[in-house]
Amino acid sequence: MVDHLANTEINSQRIAAVENCFGASGQPLALPGRVLLGEGILTKECRKKPKPRIFFLFNDILVYGSIIINKRKYNSQHIIPLEDVTLETLPDTLQMKNRWMIKTSKKSFVVSAASLTERKEWISHLEECIKHLLTKTGRQPCREPAAPWIPDKATDICMRCTQTKFSTLTRRHHCRK
Repeated sequence: MVDHLANTEINSQRIAAVENCFGASGQPLALPGRVLLGEGILTKECRKKPKPRIFFLFNDILVYGSIIINKRKYNSQHIIPLEDVTLETLPDTLQMKNRWMIKTSKKSFVVSAASLTERKEWISHLEECIKHLLTKTGRQPCREPAAPWIPDKATDICMRCTQTKFSTLTRRHHCRK
């Protein structure tokens, strides 16, 4: 796949640049054999409203964070091992187009790309990396992903028991298994 880039100077410089953008709040990303394959801004569906996030695709992990200054400073670094990821394309909504879900055993969430082409490219690259990694490690894909976060405005009942109605006295809550 991209193994020929693994220990090159240019790859090391690109990974160091990503580490520097996260600063002291981020974890080290440079490991032998790790390759930075791409990056981009995707919109992540969050609790109150969708927010832009920077995503970095490596051959073994997916890293994302909040954007403070584009291409210069990021924080809230999250690292997701690709061997734990499954993907699911989702239909467009009135508010969000080009959506898909990233599911892991610990956290599942919805992201959207700026265009259909960009979504196809992200999904294609992610699936290729996941397939390569699972083949290499001999592991099975995640069988039971975490429940995705449902935006507060999307439901007025508990998603688990489907009987508790939210009101001013009963706060909104969601099952996270």
